[in-house]
Amino acid sequence: MRWWSVANLVSNAGTWMQLTVQNLLVLQVTGSAAMTGLSLAVQAGPGLLLGLLGGAAVDAWPRKLTAALSQAALGLVALTTAVLVAFGLLNVPVLLVLAAVTGVIATVDAPACALLGNDLVPEEDVPSAIALGSTVHSVGRLAGTALAGVAVTLWGPAAAFAANGLSFAFVATVIPFLRLMHRPEPAAATEAAAAPEAPAAPGQSEPAEHARAQDARAQDASAEDAPTREAPVQDAPAAEAVGGGAREGLRFFLHRPRLLALAAITGLSSMLGRNYTLTLAVLVTGPLAAGAGAFGAVSTALAVGGIAGAVLAGLLRRPSVRLVSAMAGAGAVLQIAAGLTPTLALLILLAVPMALVESVSDTAGTTVLQTDPPPGMRGRVLGVWRSLSTGWNLVGPPLAGLLIELAGARLALVIGGLVIATACGGGLLLHRRALPTPVPSRLGEPAKTPLPALSPAA
Repeated sequence: MRWWSVANLVSNAGTWMQLTVQNLLVLQVTGSAAMTGLSLAVQAGPGLLLGLLGGAAVDAWPRKLTAALSQAALGLVALTTAVLVAFGLLNVPVLLVLAAVTGVIATVDAPACALLGNDLVPEEDVPSAIALGSTVHSVGRLAGTALAGVAVTLWGPAAAFAANGLSFAFVATVIPFLRLMHRPEPAAATEAAAAPEAPAAPGQSEPAEHARAQDARAQDASAEDAPTREAPVQDAPAAEAVGGGAREGLRFFLHRPRLLALAAITGLSSMLGRNYTLTLAVLVTGPLAAGAGAFGAVSTALAVGGIAGAVLAGLLRRPSVRLVSAMAGAGAVLQIAAGLTPTLALLILLAVPMALVESVSDTAGTTVLQTDPPPGMRGRVLGVWRSLSTGWNLVGPPLAGLLIELAGARLALVIGGLVIATACGGGLLLHRRALPTPVPSRLGEPAKTPLPALSPAA
């Protein structure tokens, strides 16, 4: 796990070196802000359209081999871009092709690497591993942003792409030496997991559902004693296996109430509450009448809060959708306060807890997303999630910009916060009302609590 964390840190630093200069480079090459936005859309498009197929491929193919090849492919694209930039050969058509290729590879790489990290630790330590990954991501972002300025100053923008390519190569070199602790479950268990999550019968208790889940986890735990060898791919044609698996993954997701609730909370928060690089930037430079340097201080506070939140999330052993909703609601209240803040100093103070609760919410949600499905279904669930998250990430910034145009930065923050807080509070209240109430029993006997007919989405 230590080597994987080091590799992730190097990769994240390289990625943020490239991202820091990428938009400026595209603007320099094309001379058009619209073309810059188009290049971003072309790179994000495969995640929206092919995310489910990418997740199915991760479930169907050997995990380590898939992650190593996808990292090597991304490194090759980055190094190719570096060469083209260095020799002045990068033009608009080539730029769009490279963006599309990167997006396609990422549909496989993202779920493969996320699940590979979980396979390196025991099941009970997965929440801590995800929190560690979030911390590594935040630190890599800070380091990469700082290193990008140094690299561009000394060697030009091609250096950032070259560094990113080398960071991918480093990860691809480390992956073959990692020892996995969990194996994908047998095909029969995966097919059973793909069945819809049917409501319990009136006389059936929720522990029965938990018993089934515990049996699945017991099968997964028993696999830990097996040799650390990749499970063979089935003999079915790859295209047929991936296509059929994608349909099973979508069916599983749509019949899993807790995953649907998680998607609703995260999507609403992403569209109305997390575009701080836009909303807070306009607030700082507009109503608060501060400069771009002041927003740098706000960004630093957000980064500090994000790292603190990831560390705090590492202490969570059983994250739930209720926790995600509570953290999203708390973040919405802080967002309302930020919209009403009269001074820059108070905004900087608020930025730390805003980022902290967002980080805890994200880490808890990621843990639920990666541990709720059976092991053989997790790639496809992450594929569905990638398609959904790409959609709301594409909708969020334009929606935030429209709110700012119509109502101003302050009201945009307040309105978004009110909608999120109301939705989260309403969801938690409905969940509380759905909890069973004790039934009076005969004198001298303890009160009995009836079991719900349907497990709540938590």
